[in-house]
Amino acid sequence: MEKIAALPLELFENRELIWRLSVNDFKSKYAGNYLGITWAFVQPVVTVLVYWFVFTVGGRSDLTGKTSYPFVLWLICGIVPWFFFSEALGQGTSALLAYDFLVKKVVFKISILPIIKVLSALFIHIFLTAVACVLLILNGFYPTLYWLQLPYFSLCVFLLVLGMSYVTCSIVVFFRDLGQIIGILLQVGVWVTPIMWHLEALSRPMQMLFKLNPVYYAVDGFRMALLDRVWFWEHLYATAYFWIFTVCMFLLGTTVFKRLKSHFADIL
Repeated sequence: MEKIAALPLELFENRELIWRLSVNDFKSKYAGNYLGITWAFVQPVVTVLVYWFVFTVGGRSDLTGKTSYPFVLWLICGIVPWFFFSEALGQGTSALLAYDFLVKKVVFKISILPIIKVLSALFIHIFLTAVACVLLILNGFYPTLYWLQLPYFSLCVFLLVLGMSYVTCSIVVFFRDLGQIIGILLQVGVWVTPIMWHLEALSRPMQMLFKLNPVYYAVDGFRMALLDRVWFWEHLYATAYFWIFTVCMFLLGTTVFKRLKSHFADIL
């Protein structure tokens, strides 16, 4: 039990250092550019606007089958948490490789490196969530109490991807191809989650199979909060499954990281 609690305790004790390094990591990605960190926000906003143009100006008028809101709003609400998950997992996986000079320092707590990358991705997620909310308001979908669930579902993605990152960043040190594999899986994942199409089009057994993907819980949660006006506790089984999966993933990540970390400096 002490070994399981050791990692969360280390993160809590080093929270100030984690915050400073996360901000620095976020800024350093765009160091040397004239516009600096502005580019961090330009790319996701441009992507959202492209979707907006294609599915609105382009004439796409698909509905979700639940109500009459435009397909593009349904798409954007789902893709915001997916952007966070994919960016955080990609960055979290490469955390030890990116900070190999710190891994080799005996006195440095390398356990904080994955969370630094995930927090760095969180900054963009918060901004992109705000953009999605603005687009909803411009289309007549005004804030409700259900919108208060957005921090909860963002936390869900944060903890899920953090647990996964401790597993992947540990393995990628010994198996560098894992980074490429994850990149491919994320490309497939946007369709498997699903983001671009309606799960209701499938049979009930197939829907249940797709819902085993834990990311779907957060994606559907954003849509429930922003569009469907549903509380997360109304989906009790889905909520229980997600948290059981996330806790197990975090425990797995903690175990793998602790067992392999003594070899990281030698390999890097």
